[in-house]
Amino acid sequence: MMDEKLKQLKKKYMNTPIPKELDDVVHDTLMSKQKKPKRPNPNWFIGLAAAVMLFVLTINTSPVVAGNLAKIPVVGSVIQVLTISEIHVHEENYDADITTPNVHNFDDKQTENSLNQKYIQESKQLYDEFKNEVGNLKKNGEGHYNVDASYDVITDNEKILSIKRTVQKTQASSYETIKFDTIDKQKEMLLTLPILFKDDSYISTISNVIKDQMREQIRNDENKVYWVRDAGINLPPEGVFDQIDANQSFYINENYKLVIAFDDYEVGPGYMGTAEFVIPTEKIANELEGDAYIK
Repeated sequence: MMDEKLKQLKKKYMNTPIPKELDDVVHDTLMSKQKKPKRPNPNWFIGLAAAVMLFVLTINTSPVVAGNLAKIPVVGSVIQVLTISEIHVHEENYDADITTPNVHNFDDKQTENSLNQKYIQESKQLYDEFKNEVGNLKKNGEGHYNVDASYDVITDNEKILSIKRTVQKTQASSYETIKFDTIDKQKEMLLTLPILFKDDSYISTISNVIKDQMREQIRNDENKVYWVRDAGINLPPEGVFDQIDANQSFYINENYKLVIAFDDYEVGPGYMGTAEFVIPTEKIANELEGDAYIK
């Protein structure tokens, strides 16, 4: 009986459609191979096979299985994050590993579809950029280029879902960017900084808290460097941190604390990597719209 159910799930899994946008990427890759001259070439078939093997697009977590798990009786809906696709390209000097998340089980399908479409487009854009960059490097017969895109669920409790997407590009040096989506699971609403606060006074308040934390870290660790004034360090002519953006990258952690995040080179030298600062709630209590999300 159980074997039969597993067979049925496997059949449904294998028949799960690939999103059109990502399917187009596979199609373009194969079509580019077909456009080569038809002159007999013993390496052509090997090249085509390599193209198929180097470009792997898989559904790692079956929506069918996830759907069955979600039918277990619980209080409220079970919003899940699945891996809908993976792109793997491995050639000499060139590598790409791009993983695409997919949110699942929203009652509000408009919000669900909007998030998933964004994730698919981000992956497609990364792969298109990778193809173009590699094409240019190959023309010049030089260079290395790597792209690694992944995601993590960093908060998942009864109220908050926070998804982190990380992209690392490596050529002569490495550069990492991070993006977050923080979702009210009960209202199925994407949260933004302006939603969390009464007015834009939060910008200066949070910025001052972060600058104080930067200075303290610099005082306590000689290896720490942030581009902040009044810290006793030499500053670059441009790029000194003054204040956060109104829609600065952020998430809400498992302790319901606000965390502000920065990309590589955004507030310090490259070796510092990405930076995150936990904002004490008492420092922003007067600016908060309420205590529904940040406590």
